Amino acid sequence: MKDNNKSMRKGFTLIELLVVLGILGILATVLLVAINPSAQLQKANDAHRKSDLETIQRALELYYQDKGSYPPSVNNEIAPGNVAINWGGPWQPYISTLPKDPTAGNTYVYYSAAAGQTYYLYANLQRGTSDPQACNKGGACISLSTNSLSSNSCGGMCNYGVSSPNVSP
Repeated sequence: MKDNNKSMRKGFTLIELLVVLGILGILATVLLVAINPSAQLQKANDAHRKSDLETIQRALELYYQDKGSYPPSVNNEIAPGNVAINWGGPWQPYISTLPKDPTAGNTYVYYSAAAGQTYYLYANLQRGTSDPQACNKGGACISLSTNSLSSNSCGGMCNYGVSSPNVSP
């Protein structure tokens, strides 16, 4: 005998599948908005920049201990012996590779006063105003103008800086 009872059927109807897919789509969208991968990538790049500048600072302090002054700057780069070292190049024995900005088109900026007793390092934070450590509430670092540097020397707004212990960025 054949059972024609619909409660015995197997599988899902088209409407049931569409409802489940719709719910999954809404959940995925909410999750994507909550995570915001673009902001997370910017935050990671900014953390990388801050770490790079700390690494460069340690190398500059080692140089200062050896030479009694910080290296001069040429074209916004560190230039011991007045020969600029490209960002990403070696600077032995102080650092194996001089870090460079993780974003193409951006660069770090180094400036040293003529006497070699102060230096400034600048970077462009992608999060700008959202980063509590950014200069001037995400605007250009004030010391840029006193050092005759453009606010966009970093490839974007130079809104983060570190310096030698005797001055402020």
